[in-house]
Amino acid sequence: MEDMIDKLNLHFLLEENNWLQLLLNQKKINFKQDTINGYQIHFYDDEIEIVYSSIAQRNRALLALTTTMHDVSEISVVKDLGVMVDCSRNAVPKISTLKKFIRYISFMGYTFLGLYMEDTLKIDDEPYIGYQRGAYTTKDIQELDGYAERYGIELRPYVQTLAHLNQIVRYEEYQKMIDVDDILLVGSARTHAYLENLFATLDKAFRTRKINIGMDEAFMLGLGKYLTEHGYQNRLEIMNQHLQTVREIASKYNFELQMWSDMFFRLAANGSYYNLSQEQIQKIKVPEGVHLAYWDYYSTDVQHYAENLKLHRKLSPNISFVGGAWKWTGFIPHNRYSIHACKAAIQACVEHHIDEITFAGWADDGAETSLFAILPTLFTNANEIYGNHMSEDCFEVLTGIPINTFLVIDKVNPCTKDGFTHNNASKYFLYNDLLQGTFDSVAQPSMIHEIQSVLPEISSISIEKSELSYYFKTVQSLIKILELKLNLGNEIYHAYKHNDLQAFYKIVNQILPELIKRIETFYDAFKRQWHLENRNQGFEVQTIRLGGLKQRVIDVREQLLAYQKGEITKIDELEEQHLDFHYFDDSSIERLNYNLWSHIVSTSKL
Repeated sequence: MEDMIDKLNLHFLLEENNWLQLLLNQKKINFKQDTINGYQIHFYDDEIEIVYSSIAQRNRALLALTTTMHDVSEISVVKDLGVMVDCSRNAVPKISTLKKFIRYISFMGYTFLGLYMEDTLKIDDEPYIGYQRGAYTTKDIQELDGYAERYGIELRPYVQTLAHLNQIVRYEEYQKMIDVDDILLVGSARTHAYLENLFATLDKAFRTRKINIGMDEAFMLGLGKYLTEHGYQNRLEIMNQHLQTVREIASKYNFELQMWSDMFFRLAANGSYYNLSQEQIQKIKVPEGVHLAYWDYYSTDVQHYAENLKLHRKLSPNISFVGGAWKWTGFIPHNRYSIHACKAAIQACVEHHIDEITFAGWADDGAETSLFAILPTLFTNANEIYGNHMSEDCFEVLTGIPINTFLVIDKVNPCTKDGFTHNNASKYFLYNDLLQGTFDSVAQPSMIHEIQSVLPEISSISIEKSELSYYFKTVQSLIKILELKLNLGNEIYHAYKHNDLQAFYKIVNQILPELIKRIETFYDAFKRQWHLENRNQGFEVQTIRLGGLKQRVIDVREQLLAYQKGEITKIDELEEQHLDFHYFDDSSIERLNYNLWSHIVSTSKL
């Protein structure tokens, strides 16, 4: 029998999900809650029964029901399945955006959503935390938390209690609690006061008692102001001292702590990730009750993850895994690579009985990719977790877009056909300077056709078909830029060196004016995408970057025109021999990721 909670909850769902209303109007469905970690769908002569454990799993069953007419049973291989959204790298998603995202992941069967907030949560008695950053208030979080609960999603905070606080170091007040770089000064009164305020605010804002406290990548811990005040100390002990302080403060509010595991490894092994001898392992004492999150996004090999999980098990029985939904290296996601990498990781997690898996959607270097760009990864990963019984057609029911169409976007980064490698060529070709030609050596004319081939399927998405069609407009306009710009640096260099006046004339009078128009079109599309999804703060960075790109193209055209007219006798950047780009030991296009705008846009110091 359907209980009253289900009746109220389903009524709420019907108001927001048209496809669901159509389904329930056609079929008589009874609901039965049970302890199974998943759901069952049973077809009878005159009705359908859904047996489920959690609300999110019931919602997954409803989505599955849109494409099946026979009994289905799915069991999740983990107790908790979550997504973490980066709300700190300029883009702070609107509450309405996160609500939409919650709806998507709930029907996929996820059970929690993490919000990564370095300084984008307003903290009581800390007025400069979140200042002009679009930060969430306690009221914002409470509203979102209540909404998430109705969809069976637990809302969890991901904060930083040791490092990754670089946006606040500009203020003198916070220099008092900084050791070096963006790392907190362990043991200082100001650090303690900040942590007290942080946890008091988290207590008011969130219902959950599960919290990720960060503590990752604090590479220079104890080597700044701490070193001056205390002399050199064992840095693993410094971290444990700090962790104990965090635990004591958190315990006042009954928080259950999770932290990233990497610093235990980095400090014990002198900088190596996940590489410890038995002797080094014995030096590590993970406090009881602290859960370790093993994060790893960089392999498609099952054995790789299995070996690292074994290492983690030696440190603590409380281990969770965090894989990557790659959206952090430009305007284009890496869904196919993410799917391959996560499939291998999931298999290893099942073998090692990991109870919690999270997929992280980081937003490094400015959050250029839409939050919704990773939906194919999240859908496919959820299917893997639940046993792959859900039809891919369900993705289109949910989003209005066939999953294969969504996956085509990956190809805007050329030479990634197999999905086992990834690069962010679309970003570094976009910002590659036309005269300096940093990345010209990896640009090939054949890539233009490869990128152009993506357009037809992308263009088939209409506004009427999906509420996400604006993202496809952004992708289309980016392709149009790359179509002209990808190999343009080489063409300019060749025309200059060979005094090809005809080519020069075409570049100056046809190609560059058209390129400027296409940059303007892309800017307008991307601006629309940003303001549909995110709060205003942070977009000024994109205005500076894309506005700078446009102005640089204008300036390059003026220089080339002056040279063409004989007003100048040389162009300094083109006089230098252009060298092949060299990145580590492998500069092949398939694996070349060069993500920081500040490193791409110029060889000069920014």
